[in-house]
Amino acid sequence: MSSLTLSKEEEKRLKGLGFLNNKGTDNFSARILTVNGKVTAAQHRAMADAAETFGNGILTFTTRQTVEVQGIPYEKLEEVSPARDTFDLMVLKMAADRNIPILGICRGLQLMNVAFGGTLYQDLPTQHPSSVNHRQKESGTTTTHPISIIKGSKLADITGQEVLQVNTFHHQAIQKLAPGFKITAWAPDSIAEAIEAYPIRQMIGVQFHPEIFTAAGDTTMHKLFKFLVNKADTFNLAKDIHSRILSIDTHTDTPLWFKNGYSVGLRKDNMVSIPKMEEGKLDAQFLAAFIWQGKRDDASSQKAVESTTRLIQSIYDEVEQYKDFCGIALTEEDLVRLKNEGKKAFFIGIENGYAIGKDLKNIKKYKQMGVNYITLCHSYDNDICHSSTHTEDATQGLTQFGREVVKEMNRLGIMIDISHASEGTFWDVIKYSAQPIIASHSSSKALCDHDRNLTDEQLRALAKNGGVAQLCLLDAYINKKTKAASICDAVEHLDHMIKVAGIDHVGIGTDFDGGGGLQGCRGDNDLINLTIKMIEKGYTEEDLRKIWGGNLLRVMKQVQEAPLLSSKKRR
Repeated sequence: MSSLTLSKEEEKRLKGLGFLNNKGTDNFSARILTVNGKVTAAQHRAMADAAETFGNGILTFTTRQTVEVQGIPYEKLEEVSPARDTFDLMVLKMAADRNIPILGICRGLQLMNVAFGGTLYQDLPTQHPSSVNHRQKESGTTTTHPISIIKGSKLADITGQEVLQVNTFHHQAIQKLAPGFKITAWAPDSIAEAIEAYPIRQMIGVQFHPEIFTAAGDTTMHKLFKFLVNKADTFNLAKDIHSRILSIDTHTDTPLWFKNGYSVGLRKDNMVSIPKMEEGKLDAQFLAAFIWQGKRDDASSQKAVESTTRLIQSIYDEVEQYKDFCGIALTEEDLVRLKNEGKKAFFIGIENGYAIGKDLKNIKKYKQMGVNYITLCHSYDNDICHSSTHTEDATQGLTQFGREVVKEMNRLGIMIDISHASEGTFWDVIKYSAQPIIASHSSSKALCDHDRNLTDEQLRALAKNGGVAQLCLLDAYINKKTKAASICDAVEHLDHMIKVAGIDHVGIGTDFDGGGGLQGCRGDNDLINLTIKMIEKGYTEEDLRKIWGGNLLRVMKQVQEAPLLSSKKRR
């Protein structure tokens, strides 16, 4: 398969066809993309225009010609078209980046497999000879061989069948399956006839041509398209909801990457970026100024203050570079203004109260720098409190200095974040804080027994306090079998936390670029998947408004206004 790296000429061509705008981002936004067959430039232009004009459309192009390029073409390969491969891969990449429900038919299945790391037999007759002729001469409505569908697969669920009679028009096929997919149907000669990424991703591919049977009135094949249309409807609803609500991710460690040449304005390997936020329909993120726990002597503590100050300044410097596309937000009003301007918003938090050093005056300095929350500790005990992880005693909580920190944060209007804190610290903060508190990135201990997660008792107490617990997407906090952790598990955590704490006290804090990420949600662009999964569980737009930002903004506003109310009372 040819490379996805675009030359200036190819970029110019893609812009001319409507797939890239002058800002270097793409315009593709269809509900369903059927990657299928040989598509001409004119058809691609029609696809782009249809996607822009009719965002709810189903786009399907069909042909029997099948060509695939992987490095050096196999000598039996009948046609080689690197330009078409590049173009089709670009379309597939844009759709996958946005989590658009995808159906790959024939060559479309092969494209999906190669694009995600699989390989192909380049010529079946010579590389996998069998009695099955995969290039039939008969019409497309003529079935030539059966396929066996795997029980429990999405394809089996859709069709209600264990065996299907299909047509066949290909001389290539899957050799090595791409990671993240599973084979769901086989031909009699052990050729993969269907693959899918469900339930992690909304991608399914078939080697046969269901559209021909559907056009001829086949009701079983029609179910495949009906399924994709229904998935597309949910995807489109999720996008619409995000256009009307305020969505916030309350914890990322992205500033740690600034010194390594990372740029928030470019779509690279990092999980957080403005292009990915746009793809995932996310409005705002908290960028955490994280400081490792070091020695607690006066000199080391002062260095921590200086490092944190530089890190916060780097956030302002980074945002300034892309001021036409984003801005710093301090309040809900800032977020609303930035969204109305078509920009992304970045709030600032501090992770680890070690950043305060030994002087309460530093809290005021951070407030003046725009900090909206401080996580009291990280993975080790500090001068403020005990940690949930490497701690002398998890039952111990705030120190005397810690109680003064809580009081000062209340006075200045900075949210207190108890993620990473020991249970003893949690209960002390509940006791001593006069304002609601947050857990910026923690999950459910009842579903995954990890010291970083919250017990049901803590969740109920947090709700009574008026605070909010933000679901963390770090695999070890979601599933004991970390490699198996997926967006499906994360949704179960979110659902459980809502049932325990209530819909008004739960949100989302990914921990992206700091360990967060799991199957189906490995960056800002994938966050739309959480909304889709919650819609499928029956959550309403009002529920999602609260989960995605309404709850956090309520707490933030109350905490920020408390000093003003206190001042008025004193008068």
